[in-house]
Parts: sequence; structure tokens; C-alpha cells
Amino acid sequence: MSRKKNIRNIAIIAHVDHGKTTLVDAIFQNTGAFRDNQQVNVRVLDSNPQERERGITIFSKNAAAIYKDHKINIVDTPGHADFGGEVERILKMVDGVLLLVDAFEGPMPQTKFVLRKALELHLKPIVVINKIDRPQSDPVKVHDQVLDLFIALGAEEDQLDFAYLYTSAKNGVAKYSMDDEDHDMSLLLDTIIREIPPPLADDEGPFQMLVTSLDYSEYIGKIAIGRIRRGKVSPGNQLAVVSPEGVVGKGSVTKVFLFDKLQKFEVKEAASGDIVALAGIAEATVGMTLAAVDAPELLESFEISKPTLSMLFSVNDSPFAGQEGKEVTSRKIRERLMKEVMTNVALDVEETESADTFRVSGRGELHLSVLIETMRREGYELAIARPEVIMHHDEDGTLLEPIEHVTIDIPEEYTGVIIEKMGRRKAEMTHMGTLRGGMVRLEFEIPTRGLIGYNLEFTTDTKGEGILSHVFYNYQPFKGKLPSRETGALVVSETGTCVAYALSNLEDRGTFFISPNTRVYEGMVVGESTRGLDITLNVCKTKKLSNMRSSGTDESLRLTPPKILSLEQALEFINDDELLEVTPQSIRLRKKILDSNLRAKATKKANA
Repeated sequence: MSRKKNIRNIAIIAHVDHGKTTLVDAIFQNTGAFRDNQQVNVRVLDSNPQERERGITIFSKNAAAIYKDHKINIVDTPGHADFGGEVERILKMVDGVLLLVDAFEGPMPQTKFVLRKALELHLKPIVVINKIDRPQSDPVKVHDQVLDLFIALGAEEDQLDFAYLYTSAKNGVAKYSMDDEDHDMSLLLDTIIREIPPPLADDEGPFQMLVTSLDYSEYIGKIAIGRIRRGKVSPGNQLAVVSPEGVVGKGSVTKVFLFDKLQKFEVKEAASGDIVALAGIAEATVGMTLAAVDAPELLESFEISKPTLSMLFSVNDSPFAGQEGKEVTSRKIRERLMKEVMTNVALDVEETESADTFRVSGRGELHLSVLIETMRREGYELAIARPEVIMHHDEDGTLLEPIEHVTIDIPEEYTGVIIEKMGRRKAEMTHMGTLRGGMVRLEFEIPTRGLIGYNLEFTTDTKGEGILSHVFYNYQPFKGKLPSRETGALVVSETGTCVAYALSNLEDRGTFFISPNTRVYEGMVVGESTRGLDITLNVCKTKKLSNMRSSGTDESLRLTPPKILSLEQALEFINDDELLEVTPQSIRLRKKILDSNLRAKATKKANA
């Protein structure tokens, strides 16, 4: 086998918000990918609206830059642990990785997770210490921490001798040493060409490619993406889909695409070493091999990590059902979920005993909430139950539950309250250290159950100054019962429109999630109670008029602004007896049993 000297395939891996997508922007600016007068968005690879709003990468993207007659295929991977399923697959189609580390925060949980995967696959690493312009950053100390991490993960000798650079992707600056003068990103591109090995090539053998990700087009159907390991492919070629069980399907390639800058472009032929997208193979699935029909040989695949969290998606049956969404039937919801599973392989959808309910399992709350938000924007109405952790039994019949590794950076004064709250949730502290600027880093191992509903509390306890990140660690024996939500809910007693007069009289009962003139129905949760039990109240009660009182005096009422919950916050807030009603226009919390009398009977029965 020869090597394709003019191609480099590289993945960018890092913890969330360490600057991967901004670095890709800087590379494109340096390689002249944009015209001088072209209007370019920041974070060009974050093309999905949710990625722009949340400021994180959710879906892995393929792009390519031309530099000094070399084609550099770049794969931008998500940094959030919930989308780790994307990263594990992507590493199978590259020859090296750019490991990006924040010059202030240093290596974080997701950095360790993705680096371990890269080292196991014997990929060549280049370490980029980014954000050197950040106040209180310490790039040299971070370099030492990265070296310690490589040693701790059992890196081989040649991997320990990694190339490294210091960069500020936002300013387009790169240098080999902090004492050097600022240079542009061509230093990084030169390092990639010098350090990353070219892909092995065998253009003459029968075609072979591992499918590492999928795309979907309304016009040409399923698109399989991967790197060609052997042979060539052209439109019209017959290919077999090979799984460990043998050939599971055949199809004819209708279109072949290569990547250039941010777009796919159609070509007549692609050869080994190229990262390609092939249309026309309907049976292609992530992890399977596409091979020539006369030589259906299987390539070594990868294991996709199992989901750790599940939610029940049901048809919305509230009194306001069907008033705001277009897609409201179980058939439409099922079709949409099955379409999602085709491209989102870390997701799992099961049908339940009820025809109107589906169990959807994923890697975490964020993974599932992104799907819910996407469906909501497409016009779907759904009722979502509280997230549940997926348990397993080992050979001895011991019940096992997923454990997360949590890293928390907080100002020193909040250390006591956070340690106490984590201890209550069965967390075990594994490390405590100090950072610059009066910050403390705490590391814990905690049951995944313990993190459900904690983000909201954490933000309040640290007054928004704390940073919490977590990554799946392993399965351990069940840790026992955890405390549930300590506060009750404020529940509406009748259907109508909420009025300011009623809210002002009820403000001492708790914190409201709604403002005046909001439509409400019986059984809807409109706030958080100050006590540990649910309170049923009437928010539609108007002021009775008389000769002495007029309705106009309501204008002088001063109400506390409502606490508007985001989708993630609402998912964290709901209890086992509550549902989240999601429509294109609204997010409402409600009780599963709307009638207060029936609800009281059910509670009494459960306690008995």
C-alpha cells in the first residue's frame, strides 16, 4: 500500500467551549476559503440554528481546506459529553487529531474521554493550547497538565512526543512558544502537513468503506459518509452492505460527493484516502461496511456507547391539544422519531404497550432536549415524562446504575454548599484543587440520577458563577434512594385566563412561572411552592366590582416578574406525577392527572 502524499484527514477534539469551531474559522480565513468581500458568520460550521443559539457544536461536520497543494479534510466534533456518540465514530475516518485545550481551564472530563479514544486508535495527536489571550490563563502550566494526562492514559512513546502550539483562534494567532512573536495560522497548517501521516491508499483493490456517519436529503434520500479504505467508487457502482452477520443489502450508488470548504460537491469518481458521501444505498447504517459486490469483506467497526437516560414521548392530550401545532397524531410522531434514528445512532426508540407513547433513550438530558426542541420547531406537539436512568443487571443479578464523572469550577466561597449538596445526592469526591483567581476545582463520581434536576439548583447556589461539566464514567452497584424535589408545585384549580389581581394575592405561596393574561387549565403547574407539598389555587379569580371599588385599580399592582423556564429547566423541574407539554409556541408543565379530586385519590392510594 502507498500513501496519498497530498491528503491529510484530521479531527478536532476538545471539551465544550474550548474554541474548536472558532479555530476552524481561523483556518478557513488563512487558506483563502472566503472572498475578501464575502459576508461570513462567526463559527461558520455551526450551521444548525440550535447550535448558534446554544453556542455549542451538536452535530459533527466535514469540511476541507486547500493549503500548499495539500487537501486537509477537517472534521469538527461536538465537545459536549451527551454527543460523545458522534466523536467515537468520527475518529475511525481520520489519521490524526488536533486536541484543543483551554489555556485557563486545562484538560476537562470530555478532553480525557475523547483523548483516550484517540490514543486507543493509535492516532497521531497535535496539542493546541487555545485562548492564550484569556485573562489569568497559564498556557505553560496547561501544557504540563496535558503531558500528565497523556502519561495517565497510557500513551505510547511516539504519542508522548507530540507537537504543540499556542493559539488564540479568535485573533488568528499561533506560535510554537509563548516567547515567540505572534504568527498567523499558517504555523498550525504547516504542523498538520508535517506531523499527520497521509492516508494509506490502495486504488486497485475492490472497494471498501466503513460508514461513520449518515446524512439525509429529502431529494436523494440517505447519504452514507466515511473514508474509502480501498478501491474507487463512481455513480452506478453496485455495492453490498456488510454487517458481522454477512451481506444485509445491496444498492447502486446514485451520487458521489467530496467536501470542499463547507460544501459537498458532486464528482465522477473518488478513490482510497478520500472522505466521501455516497447516495443511493438505502440499507447503509453507521458501523456497517460498504464493499464491492464480488468482495464483500467486513472492516473492523466500533462500539457505540449505550444510552444512559430515557424519556416517554406521548401524544399531547391536554385541554389545549391541537391548538398550536400541526403534527399532533401518534403516527406522525412515530414517523419523525424513526427518521431521527436513521441518522442519530446514539438514540434508541422503542414502542410501548400504549400506541400513543414511545420510549426514547439517549446519552443525556441535553441529547434528548435537542431532539425535543427540533421537533417542536417542526410543528410537533408532545407530552414528555420525567427523564429516567437506564439500569442494568450484571451476571450475579446485581442492579447497576450509570455513574458520571463531574468537574465543578466555583469561586471559593461556594465550596461548602456545593460539597453538601453533592453529598446528599450520593456523590463521592475524588479530587479538590485550587485554580487561579480564587477558583476551586472539585471532581466527583455521582449517579446519573443525582444530576437530574440539579443544574437549576447549582446555578442558584453559585449565583451563576459556577461551571459544571460531566461525562459518563462507568456502571456501579445501585446507590439507593435519592432525595426528590424538595418543593411542591402550584397547581391551577380551574380553566381560564390568569389575572394580575389573583397573582398579587397568591405571591406568598411561591414563585410563579406565568405572567398575567396567560391561558391556563385545571391541573396545569404554574409555579414552585414554598412548601414541600403541592398547593391548588385559583389564578383566574377576578376582583368583584361594587360602588366603592373599580376594576381599574389593578393597574397599580406591582408583581414579582415570573421565572420563565427553558426547555432543559422544565425537564429538570418536573416530578414523576407531572408531564411537560411541548408545542411550537409554548412549554407548559402539568400534572398527569388533571382533576384535583382524582389526583388526591391517586396520591392516597399510592401512600397506602
